[in-house]
Amino acid sequence: MQAARTDTGSPMVWNRKLKQLMGSATRAVQQALRQPAGQLLRAQPARQADPPPAPTATMPTGFPFHSIAHWPGQRATQAEDAATAEASPGAPQPSPAEPPGSFTRVAFTQPDALHPHAHHYHLYVPPAATAGGARPLLLMLHGCTQTPADFAAGTGMNEAAARANVLVLYPEQTHRANRHGCWNWFRPEDQRRDRGEPGLLMAMVQDVMARHRVDAGRIYVAGLSAGGAMAALLAREYPDVFAAAGVHSGLPAGAAHNMMTALSAMKHGAQPHARTQPVASPGQRVVPVIVFHGDADEAVHARNGDQVVAATLGSLVGGAAVLDQVVEQGASPAGQLYTRTVYRRALISGGRVVAEHWLLRGGGHAWSGGSAQGSYTDPAGVSATDEMLRFFLSHRR
Repeated sequence: MQAARTDTGSPMVWNRKLKQLMGSATRAVQQALRQPAGQLLRAQPARQADPPPAPTATMPTGFPFHSIAHWPGQRATQAEDAATAEASPGAPQPSPAEPPGSFTRVAFTQPDALHPHAHHYHLYVPPAATAGGARPLLLMLHGCTQTPADFAAGTGMNEAAARANVLVLYPEQTHRANRHGCWNWFRPEDQRRDRGEPGLLMAMVQDVMARHRVDAGRIYVAGLSAGGAMAALLAREYPDVFAAAGVHSGLPAGAAHNMMTALSAMKHGAQPHARTQPVASPGQRVVPVIVFHGDADEAVHARNGDQVVAATLGSLVGGAAVLDQVVEQGASPAGQLYTRTVYRRALISGGRVVAEHWLLRGGGHAWSGGSAQGSYTDPAGVSATDEMLRFFLSHRR
């Protein structure tokens, strides 16, 4: 972020203040969780597999990305060296697919990037991946200070995806891009379609589709905290890609435009002037959303969950007049109370669910129903993993 000169000091002083604020915000998140990070799952090297049949699914028209080479199962240093090697002009690039039942760290360089760097993502391929046709794909975005392996361990999403036969893609944020490993949801350059981090994440999605049989009508995105905020942004910017989105302890798209407004939104919710509505022409598709948020979250105020839902409902043609609302009170098996509110189109408009809001009573800044093997989880809560997958698989773009 570029600092501006103010009456209170020079750009150097202002940059130093912003770094201090970012460090304070990260410490506040960690203190709110009051739970140490658990043991991380380690991705096992994948065996070399024969390339899969040509994918039957294609991305929507106008998706400006190209496939690149991959080196699954290698150490990070080897993968980064390979990612920067130049291929012979016109030579076909190898494109090995990860085998069924694997959880692999994959090296990736974004095509057409102005300053290409080596990135990584983890990909989970369910054991039944060779059976049947194209499978759903879920993009999972971790929170600050987390890693894909930690996030997978805490959410238990791989185990749930194995039962549902869903591919799961976990992008890895670099500390070069954000010193705390956060997705930069608050920066204007990372809030637009095909630009910045949204462009990088979509390139990863398209890359997985090039090597695995993915159902293009069943691509989903979910995230926690900063990852949840980025998931909301992707749903806003790519309604032609995502069939549904999940936001856990996150913020609405457009809630902030710099670090100062980000800290304000985290503490109080987005300001009324924030651009939290999708950029959509009348009649354009609105991505259905499922939201989880603890009402005792001290890191990201629960008002943000309300605003994520409100942005979705406010974008529907016809507004509240075409919606039915059902409120349910319940408790998890461990006794944590929740309020679940379901917003469904009226029967005259098709009866489909467009938003589902889980307010977790006494819940903090943690993945509900997660495992203590990962960080930022609340094992006593209702399973956000199971409920999100249920919600996702009931929607097709």
